[in-house]
Amino acid sequence: MNPRRSRLCVRVFALVAALLGLGASAFAEPPATRLTVFAAASLQEVFRGLEPTFEAAHPGVDVVFSFAGSQELRMQLEHGAPADVFASADEALFAPLQAANLVQPPVTFATNGLVLVVSADRKATLTRFEDLPTATRVVLGAPEVPVGRYTAQSLDRMGGDFRARVEARVVSRELNVRQVLAKVKLGEADAGIVYATDARAAGGALGVVPVPDAAQVRARYGVAVRVHATAPEAAQDWVALLTGPAGQKALSAAGFGAPAP
Repeated sequence: MNPRRSRLCVRVFALVAALLGLGASAFAEPPATRLTVFAAASLQEVFRGLEPTFEAAHPGVDVVFSFAGSQELRMQLEHGAPADVFASADEALFAPLQAANLVQPPVTFATNGLVLVVSADRKATLTRFEDLPTATRVVLGAPEVPVGRYTAQSLDRMGGDFRARVEARVVSRELNVRQVLAKVKLGEADAGIVYATDARAAGGALGVVPVPDAAQVRARYGVAVRVHATAPEAAQDWVALLTGPAGQKALSAAGFGAPAP
């Protein structure tokens, strides 16, 4: 081939390649807006169930969840984690975050109660909350996480030495409620105290024993938008979904109570 024609062909091919590249970028999908939601472990099912509804109403928004103990998530926010929304199983955790100007004022969106879950091996013999001190192996939430604090309050309300007798049987303390549930499901503990919604999500494999009214502690769930959210509008819309009819219906179906006044 003529050298001159060869060079011309190379230039033509380069130009075509450049035009094709420009065309591809011109018609490429715009990058999605990432909405990062930090949420208490007990909210996994209901939040994932709301995700398709939210994303359908917000084209281009990708909801990404991080589920863990509320206390752990709070600490991550204090250390600069770039979440847009924080949903906690304990409203008290918002006070230090607000004091540090990390979150906007929270909104209460749900409540929850405690139940005793019993392993398949013990559910025929451990049928009352009062029987808990007879369990050989008990697993509870760690004192620093919401379910652990609520549990301690509940045990104290039983009076006498009930709490001490139960804690003498404790084989592990977990950093979130789902870890408590998992230990009982796996047979690594005879019983544990979890939220009512977690026991419901576990299905019928475990025994579920109600906590007496006098010892019951109600968890109040709050949600707040981070002050420097990267997707502030989408974050506000997520809060609106939780507090609106669709979100409240989904929460109720999952066993959560309505926000207390």
